[in-house]
Amino acid sequence: MSTPISIVIKAKIFAVLILGIFRQGRRLSMISGSKYSRCIRAFILPVSLLTVGACQAESKMLSAPVTGYNHTSASITRFTINGAGGPNLGANQGGGAEVCCGVVPRVWTPDLKAIVEWQKDPDPYAYGKWKEKPFSDAWNLRMEEHKRLLTRHRVVVTIPQYGEKICALQVHFLPCDQVKVSTTCFTPSNPNYPDKAYFQVKEPATCPNL
Repeated sequence: MSTPISIVIKAKIFAVLILGIFRQGRRLSMISGSKYSRCIRAFILPVSLLTVGACQAESKMLSAPVTGYNHTSASITRFTINGAGGPNLGANQGGGAEVCCGVVPRVWTPDLKAIVEWQKDPDPYAYGKWKEKPFSDAWNLRMEEHKRLLTRHRVVVTIPQYGEKICALQVHFLPCDQVKVSTTCFTPSNPNYPDKAYFQVKEPATCPNL
């Protein structure tokens, strides 16, 4: 199935092709007469309507870059929101990179949800304690063993209300595998940033069984 972004690209290509056919048709109609001209118009009209329809369908969606904030001591080795990938996030890091692009409906609804999937490394600095020579066979074997400790997670979260403009999909990874999504246009350094509380959350020594 084509994504909304691919639809509008196809529509633009279609429009260029139709314009070329129309110009060629005008030249031929001057030579061949009105009968050929009527045929060209009969072909262009329905195709033009399809092109306009594709552009209207695209207007129902908004695209937004994806960024993330990791409020935990684990590293987020990769994550997605509704299938759109975000940047890798080191322990207690984030906000330094954006990846294009996530897609949301142009009109927000109260039941709007997002699926966030991620992989995390609970001990991202373990390799610094290893005695094996970096990138040696023994070190690579140790790394393969370490990769088995990586865990994968998936949650469904609410997308908060946004208006006609959405600057980014900000994904916040909180302790105990809790996730929040923000659509604010502010960054954490701005005094009006609405999600400062996420940066104050303390990571517990152990997480309750949820």
